[in-house]
Amino acid sequence: MPRRIRRTGARHVLALGAAAVGGVVALTGAAAVPASASPGGARHLDYVALGDSYASAPGVPDQVDANCSRSDHNYPSLVAAHQRARLTDVTCSGATTAEMTAPQGTAPAQFDALSRRTDLVTLSIGGNDAGFSSVLGTCARLTSSDPAGAPCRAYFTSGGHDRLKDTIEQTAAKVARVVRGVHQRSPHARVLVVGYPDLLPDSGVGCTSSSVPFAAGDFAYLRDTEKELNAMMARVAYRGGARFVDTYGPTVGHDLCQAPGTRWMESLAPSMPAAPFHPNALGEQAMARAVERALACHRPPRR
Repeated sequence: MPRRIRRTGARHVLALGAAAVGGVVALTGAAAVPASASPGGARHLDYVALGDSYASAPGVPDQVDANCSRSDHNYPSLVAAHQRARLTDVTCSGATTAEMTAPQGTAPAQFDALSRRTDLVTLSIGGNDAGFSSVLGTCARLTSSDPAGAPCRAYFTSGGHDRLKDTIEQTAAKVARVVRGVHQRSPHARVLVVGYPDLLPDSGVGCTSSSVPFAAGDFAYLRDTEKELNAMMARVAYRGGARFVDTYGPTVGHDLCQAPGTRWMESLAPSMPAAPFHPNALGEQAMARAVERALACHRPPRR
């Protein structure tokens, strides 16, 4: 298993608006280890994992860094084990693109883990910049006003313009800067931009309840917004010389409306240990498989 040295942090971020769902997920921290050689002298694959809570896997056993809400069964750990890579995992719940180059609480900037010797980088970032957690909280609060309608869509598109699309487009420049920064610090590395898995039913047919507190007509709107976010990330990756990893397609049919066992994303009433509206262990495994498939057809750069 990859070795880690913990570093503490002190940033706490709401996973959802507390007034909407009555719950808060504390999300913070970072950890890093340097690359090393094996006893026989052969150098390990040096893998650095960057990103937010969808990469750190809050609540998924076993949590190895409470400050960062990071699991040793998050997708970076699973990929590293399969690749026999030396993992430097600095993924941190609550991270935005700003935390790539600036401290998050007392934790150092995630980019501090990168070097010219880095061989592989995975990056899961952009959702917090786009404010997706606060969007979910707003939508949950609005549900009671029109549970059979689409009050969230009406709110964000009032005036005939979709403000969420605007926010996603504004986030594109931030993610692009991160991709450029990775290439500058680790010019020989394969860089994979990992998208977000399927949170809500791809059909658009919802499951409004106390544990999934969205109005019936807002499921399709939120689904489309997540697809916009992933499409933006794919464009940024392509233009920035990185590879986009689609985790949405492979997780369709395993959204938070599905039955326990089929569900890879958890609601406010989790069937498996995980933060609300985040992947459980099965979801992290699915994300790891998607990364592995991308690695299989993404040749390393020539040195």
